[in-house]
Amino acid sequence: MADKARVAVMVSSEGTNLQALIDAQRAGLIDRGEIALVISNRESARALQRAEKAGVETAVLRPKDFGGQAGFEEACKKLIDSKDIDLIVLAGFTIILSRDFVNYYDHKIINIHPSLIPAFCGDGYYGLVPHEEALKRGVKVTGASVHYVNEIADGGEIIAQKAVNVEEGDTPETLQRRVMEQAEWLILPVAVAKICRRIVKERQKRV
Repeated sequence: MADKARVAVMVSSEGTNLQALIDAQRAGLIDRGEIALVISNRESARALQRAEKAGVETAVLRPKDFGGQAGFEEACKKLIDSKDIDLIVLAGFTIILSRDFVNYYDHKIINIHPSLIPAFCGDGYYGLVPHEEALKRGVKVTGASVHYVNEIADGGEIIAQKAVNVEEGDTPETLQRRVMEQAEWLILPVAVAKICRRIVKERQKRV
């Protein structure tokens, strides 16, 4: 639809942030965007089931099926461009994309990261790792960040952040859950909604 920005979500496993986006779209929060495509590098990812249940097109693209990272990224580009995607959301996507790929989609890729960047971020900081490191360092506050993706892992411009308290007796698992519930699932849909509204507004100006 011309009055909506088309969104692709790239995800590697459970897809809880994808579900937050699906729920936000269903509730009308993402009023100028539609989730049009979900790409996973793992055919066992539960995110694919979430997408299919919501009626969203899915695709499994694995580097090993395309001769490595370069071939994988070319396959992703071909698919994404064929679907007229306006915004790419990395929601628990574990592959670090190349400089060429992120530059090709300059300011069209965003990521959700489970820490207050610049703390506990960068290559290898995904899953439980940021929460394990937060507990090791003894921080009292952690959280989540939505940021644009550039050639530096977790190094792009920050769009939104939300803080979450670390509680006594926390484990990496309990902290991860609280950060998801109190930060990730809230700020990612809001950020996507805001960007989609801007994309549609800019498109209308050009008409």
